[in-house]
Amino acid sequence: MADDVGKIGWIDMTVENATDTRDFYATVVGLKPDDVDMGDYSDYNMTMPSNGEPVAGICHSRGNNADVPPGWLIYFIVEDVAASAAACVANGGNLRVEPRDLGGAQFCVIEDPNGAVAALYQP
Repeated sequence: MADDVGKIGWIDMTVENATDTRDFYATVVGLKPDDVDMGDYSDYNMTMPSNGEPVAGICHSRGNNADVPPGWLIYFIVEDVAASAAACVANGGNLRVEPRDLGGAQFCVIEDPNGAVAALYQP
């Protein structure tokens, strides 16, 4: 994993109406949606039409994503989410979503001193 530190590992979007947003990007960009079962609703992986590789996610602003800010969110791979979250705060940033588990990994959402938002992801 050390070789991946600093890379953008994922990108997704959290919005109120993920279904309409999914359809927009499928039509405009040509990505193909795949449902991701969230229990009583689905979020979506957007995949490359040529090979089915997931390249982005589109998520509803509910459940685990209720507190994730709306819009596109990049996920930077870090060595240690808790340490990076602490460094964010120590260097003038804010935590928008506290570190938490995500499918066997950990992530958090930070806001830098200029107000830009990104996620930190520890596989």
